[in-house]
Amino acid sequence: MLRLYDTRRRQIEPVVPQGARSMRMYTCGPTVYRHAHVGNLRSYLLADLIRRVAERHRIRVVACRNITDVGHLVDDSEIDPGGEDKILLQARAEGRTGLEIARFYEEAFRADTATLNIRPPEHSPRATETIDLMVEMIAKLIEKGHAYATPDGSVFFDAASFPAYGEISGNRLDRLKPGHRIEGVDPRKRFHADWALWKPSDREMTWETPWGRGFPGWHIECSAMSLRFLGERVDLHTGGIDLRFPHHEDERAQSDSAAGHEVVDHWVHGEHLLFDGRKMAKSTGNVVLLGDVAGAGLDPLAVRLALLEHRHRQQMNLTWDTLRAADRALRRWRRRVAEWSESPSRPMPVERVSRIEAAFDDDLDTPLALRLLRELERDDSVAPGSRFEAFLHLDQILGLDLSLDIGRLPSLPPGASDLLEQRLRAREAGDWAASDRLRGELAALGVRVSDTPEGQSWS
Repeated sequence: MLRLYDTRRRQIEPVVPQGARSMRMYTCGPTVYRHAHVGNLRSYLLADLIRRVAERHRIRVVACRNITDVGHLVDDSEIDPGGEDKILLQARAEGRTGLEIARFYEEAFRADTATLNIRPPEHSPRATETIDLMVEMIAKLIEKGHAYATPDGSVFFDAASFPAYGEISGNRLDRLKPGHRIEGVDPRKRFHADWALWKPSDREMTWETPWGRGFPGWHIECSAMSLRFLGERVDLHTGGIDLRFPHHEDERAQSDSAAGHEVVDHWVHGEHLLFDGRKMAKSTGNVVLLGDVAGAGLDPLAVRLALLEHRHRQQMNLTWDTLRAADRALRRWRRRVAEWSESPSRPMPVERVSRIEAAFDDDLDTPLALRLLRELERDDSVAPGSRFEAFLHLDQILGLDLSLDIGRLPSLPPGASDLLEQRLRAREAGDWAASDRLRGELAALGVRVSDTPEGQSWS
């Protein structure tokens, strides 16, 4: 059974009960005001891997990933009741409406995730199209005494009404310090750690509510959407490590207060991705998009393979050298799978495949899984047809399109596949005379063999 590290409980544990046949998973989606960079995409690969591993256990996964197309301020902790969010700032910069910006970058995000073979969720609600759910939830929180409205039309969550606050991040209310600006702590708040559920404004992308015209706070949308599309019992909630606080703490407080019980069973987070040793940011000029990878002549799925080389809970430093190495490995595997497809099919090496699957089950130990897969690739005692079946079976989790070159490579003449395997074994044994003899036999069949740093290749 799949076991993952639960951030709130600080331990690795099964993510669904023994015998469960379904799993409900919520993933915090993108704020659609710019292209997602490869660091952003790592969080969505995490959810995709969880889904693929769970489905291998015949567990039906119902996934929800929201689209934040309103309500995310440049600094959500600032006292800025009428301020613009990131989407409207970008809209002004590009001379478009907020909705045009949101739809353009939402489509770009969907294209990027599809390119990385990240499966689409069953539910992908937009914040702008679920305002009614948020208003209903805010009203419920006020009714239950967990939120309060102010005369200017703001609504705040009463943090002190949720004593369990801080269990995910460790940021307990009694240790949180007030945030300060020139104006000081927001005088509308009963407690400095309270956060806005609704913000008054008459700018673009606002809605009428019982408290006045405005727009939602960032945190309320995920609570409202998860409860609506997944119900009051969610097995798993994923996101980047940067969302632990305040976003996931606030979201948990809102959802549990509305439902009257713990809504999310497990919180799973992916670590930061660095590029060339630094956090990806415009200011440092090291933001790498999926389009940049393709523009450099690399297969975009090399990004997926490179990310799999590290566990999701490890901070990772990606470089162009890493991506080029992943691209070479990806192309080699596809070539080997295409070569093996010319041989008779054989049963998978069950014990070897089981060890690799067990690595995925163990808190997504993808580095170990890839290491075992490379050992299988080089093990010529395993028939080519067996390796072919194993690689395609495991690609249901890896998502690397390893079958892509099947039928694209020239067909080998009869007997050539066996000669290639014999030559590979001869070279590994240091039998250079046999290697040269087999090269001659292959040449007589019309097969030219070359030796490269990545191994033997033929044409």
